[in-house]
Amino acid sequence: MKTKTTYIIAFLLLTILACKDETKERTTLTDKTEEKMPKIKKKEVVYQVFTRLFGNTNTNNKPWGTLEENGVGKFNDFTDKALAEIKDLGVTHIWYTGVPHHGVITDYSKYGISNDDPDVVKGRAGSPYAVKDYYNVNPDLAENVENRLQEFEALIERSHNAGLKVLIDIVPNHVARNYQSLTNPEGTTDFGAEDDKTVTYAVNNNFYYNPGEAFKVPNWKNGYQPLGGENHPKADGKFEEIPAKWTGNGSRASQPNMNDWYETVKVNYGINPDGKKDFDELPEGFDNKDYKAHYNFWKDKTVPSSWVKFKDVALYWTAKGVDGFRFDMAEMVPVEFWSYMNSHIKMKNPEAFLLAEVYQPHLYRAYIKKGKMDYLYDKVQLYDTLKHVMQGHGSTYNIPPIQEDLKDIEHHMLHFLENHDEQRIASPDFAGNAEKGKPAMVVSATISTSPTMVYFGQELGEKAEEDLGFGDPIRTSIFDYGSVPSVVRWVNNKQFDGGQSTEAEKNLRDFYKRLLNFTITSDALMGDYQDLQHYNQQHTEWYNDKVLSFARWSANEKLIIISNFNAENIYGFELQLPEDLISKLKLKDGDYQVEDQLYKNYTSTLKVEGGKAQVRIDIKPLESFILKIK
Repeated sequence: MKTKTTYIIAFLLLTILACKDETKERTTLTDKTEEKMPKIKKKEVVYQVFTRLFGNTNTNNKPWGTLEENGVGKFNDFTDKALAEIKDLGVTHIWYTGVPHHGVITDYSKYGISNDDPDVVKGRAGSPYAVKDYYNVNPDLAENVENRLQEFEALIERSHNAGLKVLIDIVPNHVARNYQSLTNPEGTTDFGAEDDKTVTYAVNNNFYYNPGEAFKVPNWKNGYQPLGGENHPKADGKFEEIPAKWTGNGSRASQPNMNDWYETVKVNYGINPDGKKDFDELPEGFDNKDYKAHYNFWKDKTVPSSWVKFKDVALYWTAKGVDGFRFDMAEMVPVEFWSYMNSHIKMKNPEAFLLAEVYQPHLYRAYIKKGKMDYLYDKVQLYDTLKHVMQGHGSTYNIPPIQEDLKDIEHHMLHFLENHDEQRIASPDFAGNAEKGKPAMVVSATISTSPTMVYFGQELGEKAEEDLGFGDPIRTSIFDYGSVPSVVRWVNNKQFDGGQSTEAEKNLRDFYKRLLNFTITSDALMGDYQDLQHYNQQHTEWYNDKVLSFARWSANEKLIIISNFNAENIYGFELQLPEDLISKLKLKDGDYQVEDQLYKNYTSTLKVEGGKAQVRIDIKPLESFILKIK
């Protein structure tokens, strides 16, 4: 079955309607009217962990296995010891993925929770992006289901005590077809509860409808059957929904395709089917105003019902101590909503960490400036380019132009090499070897001031070889019960000490720990950047596109960073520094010792004379140096 990344092209059609006014020319961050960003003194590192999988040490991993057969991780598996080890890896924020209550096939009816239908649930454990109840948490994750919310609140407190800020998902574009909250706070109602279902669209309807038509389950193809074909009373090819709602990825068909997001329904934000926006738009120049001005703009405006409902959800979790959110498929929701939503969040918590999926570069600046997002995924530029280099068919010469293109918003572009949507580095369809991720990780974590994200198991070289049911191996399954082999070995019967990890896993985790801890303490990485690639291509006798080099510096720290992406060749050359950089670094004629900051086992001499500077580099396959000029 296809994953989210295969749908990006399909999103364009829907997004053009919703966002056609968001493509104005970019502006720089030097405008005197620009919002003053809070000064972040050091790099931030997000550790994304799939909550259900982290603490599960059951290694059965049967395809389509039940919770009883394959086990499930719990909130309580994140002990003080586990959180301390995550913090010590060099992490500042932990993103608990899969916390809001989504559809699952496990029977919790004795707790008053309705059973979910396998015909509209992906996998047995369900997709965390088909949320069923925004005011409670996944019952799978609790030791005591009746106290599941209290158990998550306790996890928030433990995380804070460990020095970690907490992020969870909010998915404003769509909700589960079977949305039903059991714990709505006073004054709130379920999505769709007040909708007029006799019309396709009304501005305050939460969903879009096909009046007079019933929803039909997709026609399954290529041998797929819910639960792998297991006999289940609800797996009958039927799901009652009259009238049919539009599907989460924008399909208007009453019978969506099996590759649509058929388990979800599209949320209506006041955009009618022909693309007209039935809400106020931000005035000219508002992209340069701060969140307080945005909040005040919306204060006396009437906004669509869905806006209010999601704002209430965000403030509910903010009040419980959640420090920020990862917003799924933000580009499928109008940017004006984000101005409204995020300004309300920031009024409650000015330091909230707001991260969003936006995959179309022409929309980046609108969602940052107008939508008041803190961070967006740098997926289609840096991640995709690094992936091609790691696979051996890309050039490092393509990386500096990305930094140039994004230089006005570079701080807002979060970097990653893995997340739940992407292939594992060590999987055969990506690099086939976790070691090939090391130079890319150094580049990803040090080339800009933006935050870095690591997906749990990445630091152990997880290969994602298990076929757990829905979907295919090469990505760690987010739809079924199971465990993650490398993480199980590191968890070591809940000792969280790597006691069963292989030597390769221990060495890789040590590399990540050294790198991430350096990044969160370095002044230079929050300072200036200059590419060395182009200059060395022209002035160095030997230099090729499997090596990347750049400088980072601040008033009290000067770094030269070099990574070798070649898995076979040792390279030796005289790295040249351009004259303007020598001036910026305030280097006078003379010799300067440089020392690697990762392993402290490589030194060289930077020679500066008459406006020229060079340093001898001898770098092994897949090796990187963070050279500090002393």
